[in-house]
Formats: sequence, C-alpha cells, structure tokens
Amino acid sequence: MNTGLKNKKVLVTGSTKGIGFQTALKFAEEGAEVIIHGRKDDAVHMAIKEIKSKLPESKLGGSSADLATEEGILKLIKEIPNVDVLINNAGYFEPKPFFEITREDWKKMYETNVLSGAELTQHYLKGMLERDSGRIIFVSSESALNIPAEMVHYGMSKTAQLSISRGSAEIAKGSRVTVNSVLPGPTLSEGVEEFIQSLAKAQGKSNEDMARDFIRENRPSSLVQRFAKPEEIANVIVFLASELASMIHGASVRADGGVYKSI
Repeated sequence: MNTGLKNKKVLVTGSTKGIGFQTALKFAEEGAEVIIHGRKDDAVHMAIKEIKSKLPESKLGGSSADLATEEGILKLIKEIPNVDVLINNAGYFEPKPFFEITREDWKKMYETNVLSGAELTQHYLKGMLERDSGRIIFVSSESALNIPAEMVHYGMSKTAQLSISRGSAEIAKGSRVTVNSVLPGPTLSEGVEEFIQSLAKAQGKSNEDMARDFIRENRPSSLVQRFAKPEEIANVIVFLASELASMIHGASVRADGGVYKSI
C-alpha cells in the first residue's frame, strides 16, 4: 500500500535507540526525509550511520538537543524550522518508590516527557495548519491509563501527553492535520532490557525467564503475554503518520497487547 510518506520531512525525537530508532528506520524505508534526534552528537551520528548501513540511499539529517530545557527546544526549532510529521518520542522512565520521588524527580519527568512534546507541538502545528497538511503523534504508554505503582511520576507524564494530544487535535479541527497518541505496552527497548537484565541477575534467572515472569507478575492482563519488540510499535506509529490513517484523529491508539482491560 502507498503510505504517501515519500519525501515527507519527519522529525522523530529521541530516535537514537529503542522505539524511536526503529520508527526512524521505518520512515526511511518509506522514502521519507528523516531527522534523527538525540541529546548527544555521537549518538545521533551512530544512529544515522546504522540506518545508512541498512538503507544507503536514505535521506537523513540529525540534530542534538536536550529537550528537557528551553534552550534545547529553541536549538532544535532553529535547526529544523518546519516538518511534515512530528513524532514526540523523547522521554524516559524510572522505577522509584512513591514515597522516595522528590520534587526534582517530578519536575525532571514533567519537563522531559511532557513539556518537550508540548512545546514542539505548539511550534510545528502552526506551520502544519498554515499548509493544511501534517501529522503529529505522541508516543505515550498504557501506563497513562494503568498508572504503575512502581513509577507514579512516569504514569503522570504519560497521562498528561494524552491531554495535550487531544487538545491539539481540537485545535486542528476541520483541517487535514491529524494529532494522535500511541499507547505501547511493555516494550523491550534498550532501557527496559537493561532493567530486566539487572532483575535477572539479582534473582538468579535467565533474561528470557525474567522477561516472561515480569509480564506474568506485573502485567497479568496482557493478552499476548510478552514484551513488544520496538519495531512492532514503530509499525503502528508509521501507519498513523501515513495517508492511510487520515480518519484517525484525536485518538489514543493502543498497541499494548491487550494490557488495558476495556472494550
């Protein structure tokens, strides 16, 4: 099927690894011009090199900026003033007991996971509406609905993303611009993989057994009973950004393997 993404300019924030990297790779496969973003130059260059090794003809650019800061956001906007597709993926997770979460923890989580996407959306949505064309997608999480007791501050940030996404979609009412969120379930990105490996080592289990047991014990409602692969989430993101998804607007699209119980 023709996704209509060829030659579209796509910015994927937080795209040097994990879901972001796989998303950038899939946009490149569709012939889009992809901007790789990360906090450090070397990580951006490594990601570009890896995609080029797989797709020598791909059209790639890069930008390094800390999107948890106003300075970083302004730097990125200056370097990349306009895009056809914005994927708000930059962010992090951090398991931490509720009573140990400090004020600085709350602020860092909010600034990194929420304000980065909010401010970039404010900037890029304006241009999209002027051109009457564009896609904005927030990479949220099923944790936005199932707030995890082991990281309440993370769940808070993911719920906030849904509010910004839906509100931005209302601003785009009547246009050919769509704004949506994707809600991945537990996904075996590099950070999660390291977390599982540390648990496995502590409990004397293999990584495979630990990953299986973690889902059974911590996400028992999962219907697939496994972690998602980053590329599986990337497939959903790229579809939503395509012309094929023109009637999906203001939605929170679950790609959680059935973790969230609803009909």
